[in-house]
Formats: sequence, structure tokens, C-alpha cells
Amino acid sequence: MSIAIISDIHGNVDALRVVLEDIDRRGIGITVCLGDTIGYGPNPRECLDLVMQRCVWTLMGNHDFAAMYEPTSFNTSAESAAFWTRRQLDLEPDADARKRRWNFLGNLQVRMKYEAAQWYHASPRRPINEYIFPDDAVTAPGKMAQIFDRIEKHCFVGHTHVPGVFTDEPDFYPPADLGGFYTLNDREKCIINPGSVGQPRDRDPRASYVVLDGDEVEFVRLEYDIQAVIDKIKQIPELSDFLGLRLLDGR
Repeated sequence: MSIAIISDIHGNVDALRVVLEDIDRRGIGITVCLGDTIGYGPNPRECLDLVMQRCVWTLMGNHDFAAMYEPTSFNTSAESAAFWTRRQLDLEPDADARKRRWNFLGNLQVRMKYEAAQWYHASPRRPINEYIFPDDAVTAPGKMAQIFDRIEKHCFVGHTHVPGVFTDEPDFYPPADLGGFYTLNDREKCIINPGSVGQPRDRDPRASYVVLDGDEVEFVRLEYDIQAVIDKIKQIPELSDFLGLRLLDGR
């Protein structure tokens, strides 16, 4: 059974549609989302509708939480985007669609056990907002030890927008170092980040997601029309132009 794992769409429906088309082309019947469906991007309604339609389950990300409740420790552009996103959901003229989206956000879980793995948006310690950065494998071994203590075997997280595999050595392996594939095994615990669909931050602007097929994890990158997203963001005063321009560099 193959599972498509998507995360951090951030209101970028152009990237999401390309990813979903690739999932369909591969004939993958199960898609899950690790959170941050909304926030930053210009199409929160459309992204929520597609995720509700296509994903077996979805987790609560910090930007989903910010729209539903309050942005916490956000920078100015992220906070402004969160309030703008909330307004777009509130301004939906169709009362049923508005209620459906808010109910979806309000019922998101913060953790999941599924297919013998643990799933979070951010980390096992703080499921919504703790970053696990690649450099932590070297600079924060104590932090990594505490996180791995909370993992039974295999874990999937998003949040940093950087794809790759953490092992309990501890170490971090970007997809390029793995040839784009990683095999789950009983010799080591691992944390796998599928990267971001809508706002990659590993200096690769292509949309990122992961396919889990049995024990094999495949990292997938896909080009999409970034300029179309930039143009939409520029038309929205409440969204910083930086949120669009950063997409060009994957940062």
C-alpha cells in the first residue's frame, strides 16, 4: 500500500494541484497531510477544500492554529498573513462552506499513530511548533536524544520545510545524500520530513512531498508555476511580497 505524505501547503494551491496530479498519476489511493494547509499563501479556501477532499487525515499545524485561534511568536509578515487568512475564511459567502472549513480546522488532531509510525506537524515533544532543524543533529544532541526517546521506531514530521531523514545516531541526511530514497528498518529510529508542498526552504523551489511504499520512502520534487503565485500575492496588500519572492529561491 502506497501513502502520499504532504505537508506545509501554506495556501499555495498552484503547488498543491501539481502534487495531487502526480499522486493521481502514480495511482496512490491514500494521502495524509502533516499540517499547515493554510498561512502565507493566497488561496487558503481552495487548499482547505482540496485537503478535506483528498486526505484521509490531516494534522494541526502552527499556521492552522493561528488562523483558528491566535498567532503565537510569529514575525510581522506571518502574523499579518494569519489574520488575512482568517478574514478570507470568515468572508466566505456560502455559509455551509464557511462552516465546513472552520469545523475542519477546529477538529484537527495534533498527533497520530498510523501504519506503525508516529506523525506530528512539528515534533513529538511539542507537536505544533517545535522545529527539528538539520543542524540539531550536530549542535543539539541533547534535544535530539529527548525527541528520539519519545519515538518508538519511525516518525514523520513537517514544519521546517526541509526534506530529509534524521536517525538516532543522531544524524541528518538530505534526500540528495540518499539518492532520493530511504528504507525504513529496525536497526535505527528515524524521523522523516517530507519537505513543503507550498514553501520549500532547502534552496530548491520545487514542491516537495514523500511517497511511502511499504518500507521504502521516496522523496519527490515537482516544478510548478511559481510566478503565478507571486503575482497573486502581490495583489494582496496584507501579504508581504517577500512571501512570494522567497518561493523563487526555495528559502
